[in-house]
Amino acid sequence: MGAWTAPALGLLFNVVYAALSWPAGKFSDRVPRRWLVVGGCLIYSAVYAGFALIHAPQMVWFLFAVYGTYYALTEGVIKAWVADLAPAESRASIFAVLNWVVGVAAFPASFLAGWIWQRYSPAAPFALSSILSLVAGVLLLFA
Repeated sequence: MGAWTAPALGLLFNVVYAALSWPAGKFSDRVPRRWLVVGGCLIYSAVYAGFALIHAPQMVWFLFAVYGTYYALTEGVIKAWVADLAPAESRASIFAVLNWVVGVAAFPASFLAGWIWQRYSPAAPFALSSILSLVAGVLLLFA
């Protein structure tokens, strides 16, 4: 795929994410938020398995749209779930720790993904991410 597709793929992702975030948030007010987060983990796993396995560039468009669905199901819902679980008197501190952990973990995760990409193949970090997301979804389901 050409470099020109990157902004178009980003636009597709964001349009899907924006269109589905509000309905996902409303839905999370009626069903257990855990179900949406677990569903998001499964979607993420499927998307990253797709990135690891596809050979047809046109499938990237489909996967980016589904990736936007994953974000819509998890980004705001995880925050709402944390708010549900956190005691009111320490909610701000818990959100600060959550954001700190996510931020601190991003660098080594990205570094590892780059190393795996170079050492093994471009598909390998996607396959590993797919497996880890599947494991996370199962663990959340039974936690």
